Amino acid sequence: MDLEAVKRYLEKGADENKSTIDGLPLRSFEGLFMQGLQVDLIEPGRLICTFKVPPRLLNSGNFLHGGATATLVDLVGSAVIYTLGAQLTGVSVEINVSYLDAAYAGEQIEIEGKALRVGKAIGVISVELRKKKTGKIIAQGRHTKYLPIASKM
Repeated sequence: MDLEAVKRYLEKGADENKSTIDGLPLRSFEGLFMQGLQVDLIEPGRLICTFKVPPRLLNSGNFLHGGATATLVDLVGSAVIYTLGAQLTGVSVEINVSYLDAAYAGEQIEIEGKALRVGKAIGVISVELRKKKTGKIIAQGRHTKYLPIASKM
């Protein structure tokens, strides 16, 4: 997939009527989490996005829910694999997230995903969420995916 297609995929989360990859309909959770996601930098193996924390993703303590954070690690981590030309990103083998600070409604955060290694069968991506204003780390994640192997048939 080309870089412009990856950018369109990430930024189309706001409109559930638009299609995503190869004309497939947007999956319901993508709109919930990707609405408002803006791609600031995209290059092979690296993505930087800005995201304003919406009230719908807050927990009972009124800060970004841990599950929402993990989902952003999953979605951005998968998109990084697309930046390397993959047509499919495979399935998650492991996602781990270290929660280091809180992000509140209306706060701008920066999400940076980097490919640590993408081989024939396994891809490992690092995703970091930071407060845009201060650079303080909110969460660090690592996403490991089993990559689909092209059929030889």
